[in-house]
Amino acid sequence: MLNKKSLFFYTFLSLITLFFLLSGCANIQRPMGGPKDVTPPRLLKATPSNMSRNFKAKIIQLDFDEYFKLANQYTEISMSPAQDKPPEYKIKSKSLVIVLKDTLQKNTTYVINFGKAIADVNEGNVLKNFTYVFSTGPHIDSLSVSGTVTNTLTQKKEKDVTVMLFPVEKDSLYFGKKKPAIFTSTDTAGNFSLNNLHDGDYRIYALEEKTPDRIYNKDDELIAFQKQPVHLYADTSGIQLNLFQAEPTKFHLAIRKFDQDGKLFFVFNKHLNNPSVKIIYPPALNDQKIVEFSPTKDTANIYLKNMDFDSIRVAFFDNNKPLDSASLLKGRKESFSKNYAFRLNISNTNKLKPTSDLMVIASYPIANYDPSQITLYEDSVAVNNLNIIKDTTNLKRYIIKYKWKQDSRYIFVADEGAFTFINGDKNKKYQKPFLIDKIENYSTLTLKVTVPDTSKQYLVEVYQDANHIIQTDKITKNTSIVYKNFLTGKYSFKVVYDDNHNGRWDSGDVKLKRYPENIWVDPIQITLRPNWDAEEKLDIPKEQIIP
Repeated sequence: MLNKKSLFFYTFLSLITLFFLLSGCANIQRPMGGPKDVTPPRLLKATPSNMSRNFKAKIIQLDFDEYFKLANQYTEISMSPAQDKPPEYKIKSKSLVIVLKDTLQKNTTYVINFGKAIADVNEGNVLKNFTYVFSTGPHIDSLSVSGTVTNTLTQKKEKDVTVMLFPVEKDSLYFGKKKPAIFTSTDTAGNFSLNNLHDGDYRIYALEEKTPDRIYNKDDELIAFQKQPVHLYADTSGIQLNLFQAEPTKFHLAIRKFDQDGKLFFVFNKHLNNPSVKIIYPPALNDQKIVEFSPTKDTANIYLKNMDFDSIRVAFFDNNKPLDSASLLKGRKESFSKNYAFRLNISNTNKLKPTSDLMVIASYPIANYDPSQITLYEDSVAVNNLNIIKDTTNLKRYIIKYKWKQDSRYIFVADEGAFTFINGDKNKKYQKPFLIDKIENYSTLTLKVTVPDTSKQYLVEVYQDANHIIQTDKITKNTSIVYKNFLTGKYSFKVVYDDNHNGRWDSGDVKLKRYPENIWVDPIQITLRPNWDAEEKLDIPKEQIIP
């Protein structure tokens, strides 16, 4: 039986335990972490309600389920039909208050498109393509236009592209000059839908921009259009818009500068067909210049032996037709940091493709070389009578021909002073070890190509990386293309419908309403296995003509 002291002790202990239990419950914290919020603000209530008829209000209030912010409201939000006095947009707690400043037209459907203006405060989740619609009469316009947007070059559907409509009578006044009143954005599958439209004739465009302003006004923007107007007298679906980057009509130099190594570097705003340059001043420099154009003929490097001048003027031509000229200034005695370097045509694993010649590529044009200072070692033994050939088409490149042995180890050595550059400087010592790749790592592919129309020309392009075309072949009939010594891996094929038979893909022109040449990407990749002779079919489909 418990005495008074024991009873008191156990009672006290129970009270202390209860106190700590209650304290622990009081300090329960919300679990940290959890899934990231990816949900944009959600409309709870609109006053007057969305899709109201016989609308007479001056103030609209939109209540959302969370706090939000307005981003670029003056560029993102539009009201159609447009008003001379734009509405005022104010945030009040979780509500957006819209004050209409102008008189509304009678019996008219209005659409306020918020674009990407509404986003939650914490994560910035955007409420895309949200619209508020009302009519000042008993009827709300309900016609719609829908379709998809595809990138012409990749044949992939494009998301977050602006699709816009202009009434035909306003097309020439607004397109490329003013923001559209009727627009939407494509979803993640490249689909779009424009709703609550009035009947009539419209021009439709799609625009992909780096800095969105919904105005087609920059050379690097992608544009799509439909030649024929959209005659909207019933719901219209299935519209296909193909994005392309148009060739600028006027040539200009996007970049003009002296590089760190002293060469002149120019970037063009468009690809040229047969570019050439001439140094106008000082005229004596023209005969000593060395010009290097990129494979795409949209950049130029100009190397000079003598840099003793303070200004230079260069003229640019295409097919001998003058395009533009540029002047650059520098200090007469200004020095440049020339970092002479070499590289070999070997893989990242230092292996040379079997049956290939070894190419030595310098970072600066070479005037001459001393063969006694160049050595190729095979298993630590110097190769006698090395066959070194100067590439007359590229003053940076030399070719070494040799019968390579599969299991040998090679070292290429260029001693100091082996090469003399066009400005008289000489190289520092350079050496690079490499192996010969195994022949079984390569395969041969025979591609049997079937064309749909022998009166047309097709360009068959094979690539591994979408940005690196390995080989292009022109064909006009059913034929076989043989790809020899291709490294094992996966390969894809693209076909250009070369309508004008010029051997390249030609872009379109939105002003002339000319589409770009069509492209078809084979959805099936071909896998080449080691030491394997493969045969595959490529059935080119009939060209789809967009009206």
